[in-house]
Amino acid sequence: MGSCFSTSKVTGSNSNTHPAAGVTGNRHRKEGAKQQSTATATATGKNRDGSHYNHQKRNSQPQQQRNSQQSKAKRQGGVIPCGKRTDFGYAKDFDKRYTIGKLLGHGQFGYTYVATDKSNGDRVAVKRIEKNKMILPIAVEDVKREVKILQALAGHENVVQFYNAFDDDSYVYIVMELCEGGELLDRILSKKDSRYSEKDAAVVVRQMLKVAAECHLHGLVHRDMKPENFLFKSPKEDSHLKATDFGLSDFIRPGKKFQDIVGSAYYVAPEVLKRRSGPESDVWSIGVITYILLCGRRPFWDKTEDGIFKEVLRNKPDFRRKPWPTISNSAKDFVKKLLVKDPRARLTAAQALSHPWVREGGDASEIPLDILVLSNMRRFVKYSRLKQFALRALASTLDEEELSDLKDQFDAIDVDKNGAISLEEMRQALAKDLPWRLKESRVLEILQAIDSNTDGLVDFTEFVAATVHVHQLEEHNSEKWNQRSQAAFEKFDVDRDGYITAEELRMHTALKGSLDPLLEEADIDKDGKISLLEFRKLLRTASMSSSRNVNSPVAHRNPRKI
Repeated sequence: MGSCFSTSKVTGSNSNTHPAAGVTGNRHRKEGAKQQSTATATATGKNRDGSHYNHQKRNSQPQQQRNSQQSKAKRQGGVIPCGKRTDFGYAKDFDKRYTIGKLLGHGQFGYTYVATDKSNGDRVAVKRIEKNKMILPIAVEDVKREVKILQALAGHENVVQFYNAFDDDSYVYIVMELCEGGELLDRILSKKDSRYSEKDAAVVVRQMLKVAAECHLHGLVHRDMKPENFLFKSPKEDSHLKATDFGLSDFIRPGKKFQDIVGSAYYVAPEVLKRRSGPESDVWSIGVITYILLCGRRPFWDKTEDGIFKEVLRNKPDFRRKPWPTISNSAKDFVKKLLVKDPRARLTAAQALSHPWVREGGDASEIPLDILVLSNMRRFVKYSRLKQFALRALASTLDEEELSDLKDQFDAIDVDKNGAISLEEMRQALAKDLPWRLKESRVLEILQAIDSNTDGLVDFTEFVAATVHVHQLEEHNSEKWNQRSQAAFEKFDVDRDGYITAEELRMHTALKGSLDPLLEEADIDKDGKISLLEFRKLLRTASMSSSRNVNSPVAHRNPRKI
């Protein structure tokens, strides 16, 4: 199990997980647990209409290789396991502060217990990991990474709370919040027809999206979002949902992609299977969960793992079968925008929180900053002058519905609510995207590039031009995209002859001197003017005036596969 443990189930990691001492894994249910809700590596629930889930985990081949390496290390006389040779740097007084109680679950490398805080009597969950089992350095790295992740997400209401980490000569102890409300999976199965009402589903989905958005601001991708990895704090119906099991989670460098295939088969995103995945894959997984919550079936199903992957890559979810005709158009629109196969056109976690379906009853002030908005602002400064002008023209054509998520983001950055973003507000917003390390001079450069009227502030119109999601506009409604892009084109094409000339560019931009270099960037066929098709291509492609990258020193690790 991950970092939060249900007292109603015996949980722990399985032998197919990375040797991170029980950081992640499948559930080992108590005898008598419902057969249909088992979630072991091979057990499959009822398959009628695909309404129950086969919780297939990643391929065990990498693990087999590691086990072989570990066995070899053990056979070499006198070799001390890496875990025994490592001082983790954690507190040393676990036994003085906690009393271990009943066993909750176990995996290959560790055990999870209920424990009592001696100072106040509070009950907690403790994962005790045996150092002798950490043969290889990568096992030590995994334990350290889990603690680092829990520390990074500390304080978030929908992530299991991390209290402390300890180690002594024999064990590492990770002390966390004890969750006693059971798995989201079990609550789904307990519902009529194994599905939620729209209102209740939206509450659940909103909490998952908040976790994803927070992870992504930390440069962290969960990589295994699924119902089993969310627990309720208490058995109450309105209990908070808590994200658990960060065993596959990893930090990702800005601009980079994961090239390994990890996760659970039914929830894996297309780009993961193509070995080019990032934070967007978490949103896909939440889209799959939302589909299941609303209809009680999986959107992509087959009898074999390869068949599932083909479904994910080739087919679209079915919204025609019951109960979808009775589900609101808003809910269907939400799910469709999360299950877009092109990750560039998929909603981000923060964008999804602005969607009317999931937002209903939610507070707009709770919407976190969007990593894509912050990324677009950083990129805008690198665009050519022509593309900046083109994006400003496109931004002026968008309606209120298309701007709703960007309005939420603008309001989140505009802390003093004066209708404009100052340099300090811009600095504070960009600083929340933790993997990026921007110097003060770069923040000023970004603000000046976006600030078209040079008043030292960024108003909403300027903000939209810098942050508009072109790929999403085109993917979500191609007809509307054609209308919007043509309207933007016609702001330059004064004589309406279907082309933008150098003179028309001069009239629109008020730039002096030769505009031939500006024109040549978009003039693909070199006829001395820009057609509508060339203008649309300019909007789609990021024409950088520079290829600068801001890197952050983030650790990378060996892959673990499905």
